[in-house]
Amino acid sequence: MPIVVDVDVMLARRKMSVGELAERVGITPANLAVLKNGRAKAVRFTTLGALCEVLDCQPGDLLRWEPETGTEGTEEGAKDAVAAVGENG
Repeated sequence: MPIVVDVDVMLARRKMSVGELAERVGITPANLAVLKNGRAKAVRFTTLGALCEVLDCQPGDLLRWEPETGTEGTEEGAKDAVAAVGENG
């Protein structure tokens, strides 16, 4: 997934444990681990806001976009998809 979650970076900068952050934000350590390890499919704005408040940061300090390594999601990938649709339909 091209969205990378940098919660661990902010935890290190704030010298805070995962357990302390989870408690202060009001989520389980397991759910925080899912987010921290990049396995989350979504995050609520209220949770993101709470993370930013506790860590004294901006959403961009926690989330960043990285391009995928394949052609999916690129201009070439889009052209290939359009060409395939044109051939089939």
